[in-house]
Amino acid sequence: MGLIAMSERDLQRIEVLSKVMAGRMTLVAASHVLDLSTRQVRRLLERIRTGGGASIRHKAIGRPSNNRIGDGVRDYAMTLVRERYADFGPTLATEKLAERDGLRVSRETLRGWMSEAGLWLSRKQRRTFHQPRLRREAYGELVQIDGSDHRWFEDRGDPCTLLVFVDDATGKLMQLRFVRSESAFSYFEALALYLKDHGAPIAFYSDKHSVFRVAKKDAKGGQGMTQFGRALCELNIEILCANSSQAKGRVERMNRTLQDRLIKDLRLEGICGMDDGNAFLPQFMERYNQRFAIAPTRSDNLHRPMNLASDRLRDILCKREQRYVGSQLTFSFERKRIMLQETEMTRGLVGRYVETYAYADDRLDVRWKGYSLPYKVFDKEQRVTHAAITENKRLGELLAYIKERQDQQVKPVVKSNSAKNGYKPKGRKPGRRMDYMNDPAVIARREKALLRQQVGE
Repeated sequence: MGLIAMSERDLQRIEVLSKVMAGRMTLVAASHVLDLSTRQVRRLLERIRTGGGASIRHKAIGRPSNNRIGDGVRDYAMTLVRERYADFGPTLATEKLAERDGLRVSRETLRGWMSEAGLWLSRKQRRTFHQPRLRREAYGELVQIDGSDHRWFEDRGDPCTLLVFVDDATGKLMQLRFVRSESAFSYFEALALYLKDHGAPIAFYSDKHSVFRVAKKDAKGGQGMTQFGRALCELNIEILCANSSQAKGRVERMNRTLQDRLIKDLRLEGICGMDDGNAFLPQFMERYNQRFAIAPTRSDNLHRPMNLASDRLRDILCKREQRYVGSQLTFSFERKRIMLQETEMTRGLVGRYVETYAYADDRLDVRWKGYSLPYKVFDKEQRVTHAAITENKRLGELLAYIKERQDQQVKPVVKSNSAKNGYKPKGRKPGRRMDYMNDPAVIARREKALLRQQVGE
């Protein structure tokens, strides 16, 4: 029974020591094999001779530790945890027991006690599983969209965002586009290319980014829709927002795949910027889809052709808002003051709302019942408002814009009080003069003194 309960190390020691006792191994060789001193080997040999093989085991095996915490301390600690820190983690509960109750135990000891009492679950035990969602049956029925902010060109270029459109039924890459950041205009650009290549799908599936969803429930303007949502509504395309990243896992996994495959292809091609990258993306999508896209359950293609003129599509894929015209034929737009030129039509617009069309090329069109109105920009100064709410995905672009504006801004010349008062320096320092020999008054007095001296003689 003693040999069965022994560890492998103890069994190895018994085997080596048996060879020493039988004369088949020297004491020095045994010390090298067991990595022990010869004195320790002699002690083990004496223990085996007197007590047998079982005596080689450590004497503390099976006995409680001398440094163990008493049952009373453990019960007291767990009573405090149940009463005050039941929903605390082991780390925070350990800190509070020491700060407030003067009871010091290690974090891992308390973690074990809380786990045994059912007050703490490990990360593995707390893991939640999301029920997988089956693919849609038809091509073009649902297209998942997302933006991936990454260093796509590694150290060869600036970080940017890749807009990704993935068909849910086939896993096919429908559209890829490098942009500076996720914004309404960048999605308008990608959507225009998507409609040109494939037509209009039934619905897009996105996250809760502000481009797709109005976060404020009681928003007054926009009829509860974002600019991108308003454009999709006019194109008869639905936009659905996922409640979690796992719900749109197809495009999330595609982002990880592209951050591996696409980056390496861009490196091999020597591509360093967004323009060259966008020119390369169609070739990459074609190769990827040929290898990884699957056939849908149904053979139907639910994409609808877009029979819209280019001007009409341009007016849809822009930012459209209504602005109130004041008594001076002016209104505010994007931290600028817009002044309508006075005409027979604009005179009657005081107190009414005009519609603004803002395009991606910074062009602004002001319209009233479909007619363009002439205007001029009264205040051209444009800056980021202090304490403006900025989303994480647009922070890089916004900081670059702020730096560019700061570099362009001329530094103001700060005048001193003397300069403001018109003071002009006279060429000498204030206070008593130290250079008497060059002082004209001193020279004149000296010459007069010499003249008086000569006259007196």
